[in-house]
Amino acid sequence: MKQSNLYAAFVVTTMLFFSVQTNAQLQTPEGSQRAQVMQRVGITNITIDYGRPSVKEREIWGKLVPYGYNNLGFGTSTAAPWRAGANNNTTIEFTHDVKIEGKDIKAGKYGLHVALNEDGGATIICSKDSNSWGSYFYDEKKDALRVDVKTKEASHTETLTFLFPEYEANSTVAALRWEKKEIPFKIEVDVKNIVMSGIESDLRNSPGFTQSNWDNAANYAFNAGELDKALEWVNTSISGSFFSKETFGNLSLKSRILAKQGNTSEAMALVDKAAKMGNVTQVFQLGTGLIGQGQKDKALEILKNNVKNNDGAWPSNFGLARAYSATGDYKNAIKSINVAMTKAPDRFKPRLTGALEKLNKGEDIN
Repeated sequence: MKQSNLYAAFVVTTMLFFSVQTNAQLQTPEGSQRAQVMQRVGITNITIDYGRPSVKEREIWGKLVPYGYNNLGFGTSTAAPWRAGANNNTTIEFTHDVKIEGKDIKAGKYGLHVALNEDGGATIICSKDSNSWGSYFYDEKKDALRVDVKTKEASHTETLTFLFPEYEANSTVAALRWEKKEIPFKIEVDVKNIVMSGIESDLRNSPGFTQSNWDNAANYAFNAGELDKALEWVNTSISGSFFSKETFGNLSLKSRILAKQGNTSEAMALVDKAAKMGNVTQVFQLGTGLIGQGQKDKALEILKNNVKNNDGAWPSNFGLARAYSATGDYKNAIKSINVAMTKAPDRFKPRLTGALEKLNKGEDIN
């Protein structure tokens, strides 16, 4: 091999060696371990990712974590808030638009910072920059949201922890706890509109080719109080599409929608139609649902037929007892309960016994 070729081979080998050395990185534990916590509100995920420093007998507030905005002596920021954790940005991510302390913020991932005040207040900052190290490069111009909150005294938490100590159907409270301080902030989610918009989008795509999805959509809309949309979707399940057909489920649901809209006569006609298609348990549920709607006479009619059509199966007699009870006919209600008791499996007898005790005292079992 010529000298020039040997030299070229050496250069290539050396370059490859240094390239591997430059790109290869050892994986070792961080001094402050990384953690992630997530809370779902409705169908919206709220995720906080953060580094977890420990107190280690240090003075935290005003010392390790300085108050306000500070020049940290590195990076581009001369007025940096606290990074709300250790190492890389603490981040908070929302899969849908939400409100933090009443202020709107769009879906996405944000750097989460805190500016702490000596007087017990704090400012929560969500920055569009979520990829920086700490707060050294914090830029106020990239703020997506700022809200002021009150801090709380708390029992000692050695290692910094984010958690969701409170949650409801449409909101949650996120909180940072460290040392003897808690910094909470409320997050609200417009669950109904998010779900309804998602359903409308889904029904225009492949899920819309399945009848049960239209039933489920109509059920959600009905329970959410969106009656017109519920009626539109259940009508699609019943007729007009290649998959449409009448079922006990969609007819009984449409009857409830119409009853809620005040169209009682059409609703009761659908009840009769649905009852002919249902099994003993379904008709039991249909009849007891009518009791809840105040349609006691129709419930009694439906549940009497349920006994006849199902050879006196115990759920049908229990349903009939409830219908008699609703109309104040406790004598016949007791008779029906006693029949149900002779046929019911042992695991259901305590429930029937409790109902019988109430009837014997002259109390309604609905």
